Amino acid sequence: MGLMTTRHPAPRLPRALRTRLARAAAALLAATALTACGQQAESQPPGAATEFHENGVTVRLSVAGWTSSTGTLVATFTPDDAGFHLYSTALPAQGIEGVGRPTAVRPAGSLATAGAMTVDKPVKTIKVPGVRSAVPVYPDGPVTVTLPIRATAPGEAKVLIGYASCSSTEGCTIPVADRAVVLRTAEDGLSFGAS
Repeated sequence: MGLMTTRHPAPRLPRALRTRLARAAAALLAATALTACGQQAESQPPGAATEFHENGVTVRLSVAGWTSSTGTLVATFTPDDAGFHLYSTALPAQGIEGVGRPTAVRPAGSLATAGAMTVDKPVKTIKVPGVRSAVPVYPDGPVTVTLPIRATAPGEAKVLIGYASCSSTEGCTIPVADRAVVLRTAEDGLSFGAS
């Protein structure tokens, strides 16, 4: 005949004590995570960012991956209203037959271009009444332009912004040309200033 064993439940702490221990452990984990995040944020310089709104478009500028005086300028152009598009970066400065203005992001001062500009939307062409040639535009809605940049020296820099937005039914907004956004470059990073 085999031995019969009786199972006894494992000893358990009272419920109130278990609850307090669980809360203390959660608080300790949260504090550890915050400390780790704080240490990581201190070791990596924060990305610079700013935005402005003018003539029916909000423009948000940020700099990503800034190390050793180089980084990527990111400019997102968001029309206020649905159905509005921006013109291609390849559009001539005066448009086509006077219609449109190019979407432009150009560093100046102690900043220079360090690579090719890219855009997150494809170019399409549209016909505009009274214009013989097709006009290159981006699809309606936000457009993001990225541009590798480098600091040529510490000091004041600018990013010159240009654009115009249009709707096939509502018409066009007043173009913006060479809107200056001020930055300061330094050996340890850069920051946006008053524009």
